[in-house]
Amino acid sequence: MDTVTQPPGPGRPRGPGQPRGRTRPHGRGDAAHDGFRSGLRTGAGLAAAAFLLAVSFGALTQAQGWGPIAPVVCSLVVFSGSAQFAMVATLGAGGGALAAVVAAALVNVRYVPMGIAVARDLRGGRLRRALEGQAVVDGSWAAAHLGGGRFDRRLLFGASLVQWPSWVVGTAVGTAAAPDPDLLHTLGLDALTPALFAVLLLDELTRGRQAWLSAGVGAGVAGALIAVVPAGPALVAGAGAAALVALVRDRRGEGRADKDRNGDRRDHGDHGDHGDHKEATLR
Repeated sequence: MDTVTQPPGPGRPRGPGQPRGRTRPHGRGDAAHDGFRSGLRTGAGLAAAAFLLAVSFGALTQAQGWGPIAPVVCSLVVFSGSAQFAMVATLGAGGGALAAVVAAALVNVRYVPMGIAVARDLRGGRLRRALEGQAVVDGSWAAAHLGGGRFDRRLLFGASLVQWPSWVVGTAVGTAAAPDPDLLHTLGLDALTPALFAVLLLDELTRGRQAWLSAGVGAGVAGALIAVVPAGPALVAGAGAAALVALVRDRRGEGRADKDRNGDRRDHGDHGDHGDHKEATLR
């Protein structure tokens, strides 16, 4: 167990050979703070990309006449770049409010398997778990994955806590400055978000063959569908296929582990029976 040193206080003199200070266990609270701080550091890079995308979102809404308040409120409440851009695209193409909401909901369907995956690492009752689940956004979710289907909830909270205000402030800047909506594309800054997700994907692929299989299936499904359906549904289908593969393999791994544990118990039981029989024979 890791330890940290504290100086001796009044009434606690050091004995001969005793180190300068005393030690206390490095407990769960310290580990939780480490995870949260790690999330803040990870979220800083994601927040920078989110800010630029939010500026672009704000500029697009002004080009469509949303006004200064609605985009900021949308970012405060929705906090989903893909869903918000889907709404803007739908409204810009002449669709109504209902069509825009449906488009945003379809894009966000990916959060269903993501939420299921992280659910067992959340804490508390239904209300608290629902509140903690609001921290599940793409970059934070990927960064918080520990492997084996487990997530660092503190890292998840820290990473999302940085991104949310960055997204809201970026939207406000975009609505106030109203730059050319194509400015990010012109400067090549729209590649920041794909680059960040590529880094997160590469980090995930270092965890084992299961990650490679899931990523390969997801990419294959999305690549096959993108030729016949829009990019959004194709990506959702690919993500769903990847999540399904990971879930099936995880269940199989748990089943094999249960069989191994049961086999060990039987072996121990057999050894115990043989020992009892031998002892009875000697008597």
